[in-house]
Parts: sequence; structure tokens; C-alpha cells
Amino acid sequence: MPPTYLTSPGYEKLLGELEYLRNVKRQEIAALLRESNSGNENDGDTDPEFAMAKEQQAFIEGRIQDLEILLSNPIIIENQENGGVIEIGSKVMISENGDEPISYTIVGPVEAAPVRGLISFASPLGSALIGHKVGDDVLIRAPGGVYPVHILNVS
Repeated sequence: MPPTYLTSPGYEKLLGELEYLRNVKRQEIAALLRESNSGNENDGDTDPEFAMAKEQQAFIEGRIQDLEILLSNPIIIENQENGGVIEIGSKVMISENGDEPISYTIVGPVEAAPVRGLISFASPLGSALIGHKVGDDVLIRAPGGVYPVHILNVS
């Protein structure tokens, strides 16, 4: 299994979700299944409430399995002094064509959320920025075309 790159907060968030699903949601769904199937003379699978509870159970069990896999081999990204070179965990401020500066944090694919300023090191922007430093101009090769960015700050 390949490693999962996570920040400390990202790791804690996924671990919390896993524990919640295991310890709370599983019990809620089990109770819902018992309730929707109790006293039912029909085949449980034909009862809409029972069928919905089974679907929820399948979704929750699938998510638990996904989280267990993701958390089985984590690499926690630590912010280290790196001489200003962009790496996983770096916070980067860039400008595209002199536009308003934008800040991103380089994270693993699991935590990526561009609208929240978290970009994956595997994304076109993230992978192009890795290894560069303040003052560098970098060409980003994205599905929509090639565009330049200027690196304003790295922390």
C-alpha cells in the first residue's frame, strides 16, 4: 500500500472521522436496522425504511474501509526549515500574470481542497511548484493550457 501524505490536522480529522463512524454511526445504523425490521412480517428487503438503512450501512462500511486503508501507512507532513524551497507542507503565495496574490498549502491528494487553499503535490500546480523558491517564475502545465506563475513567498 502506498503511503498517504497528511498534515497533522488532516491526520487527526480522518482519525476522528474513522472513530466516529466505528463507534457512533455503526450503532445508529444497527439500531435503525433493528427498528425498521422489528415486527415486520414482510421480507425486510421490501420495506423502504429497511432498504434505506441497508444502503446507509453499506456506505458507512465502505467509508470505514477507505479510511482504514488511508490511515494504514500515513506519512505526517511536518513543517521544516527547508531554505525556502517548496516541498510538501509548504505554504506558498503566488501571482499569475501579476494578478492578486493567492496562497496555497501543498498537501497530499487526500487533503486537497483548492477552494480552501489546499492543493495536492500531485496536481499540475502543486507538482510544478515543488523544488522552486521565492522569486522563481514557473510554467504550469494544466489541462486548460500552460500559464506562468511568480512565487512571492514560501513558508
